[in-house]
Amino acid sequence: MDTNALFDKLRQFDTPTIANALEVVEGKRSTAGFTRQTLIAAFPKLPPIVGFARTVTIRCSVPFESAGRREKMLAYYDYIARLERPSVAVVQDVDSQPGLGAFWGEVNTHVHWGLGCIGVITNGSMRDLDAMCPQFQCLAASLSPSHAWVQAVDFGKPVDVLGLAVADGDVVHADRHGAVVIPRAALEAIPAAIDLMARREKEILDAARKPGFNVDRLREAFAAFDRVK
Repeated sequence: MDTNALFDKLRQFDTPTIANALEVVEGKRSTAGFTRQTLIAAFPKLPPIVGFARTVTIRCSVPFESAGRREKMLAYYDYIARLERPSVAVVQDVDSQPGLGAFWGEVNTHVHWGLGCIGVITNGSMRDLDAMCPQFQCLAASLSPSHAWVQAVDFGKPVDVLGLAVADGDVVHADRHGAVVIPRAALEAIPAAIDLMARREKEILDAARKPGFNVDRLREAFAAFDRVK
């Protein structure tokens, strides 16, 4: 399956479903590979985003130097725009108080969308909720009215956003629940794992929705669950 078709399919499922499917593919549960704190979705009704990670660190508390600032920002935007698409910005705010200033608002969401970036996951903040690019999903840890001295520090290196370790080029799936990294080796196995989970869970859900449901019926449903292959 080509990447675009696979990503289109994965966008049909919420991020908790993808997290469960990864457990099926890998044959175990894990406490790693997903965000561990609440994120605010700028557009909760948008479908999940799936794309290749562009990793960035930012800070807001230190005044930037005027010399070379424009060139550095253009180098950052060039990084966002090149390589595999669609991209998802994964942005670690390295300030002692993350979110002091918002990197994400009206201008940056429109610029990133135009450069092939479909969303962001950040421990930083966002603003301009009513003026953001409506197709661009922003998942941020907080809101801020100001951009302060926000600036890109580095990009293309590993980051940690709310417990999610991400490297440049990782495949990321995210929605209003949070984000997960999908190992590339697991990508093509995810749809089949989702199908298996759906057929197994149907045994439990169908039983629970029928009149007269009780623990004995639940025990039978679990036995049927185990028989689904």
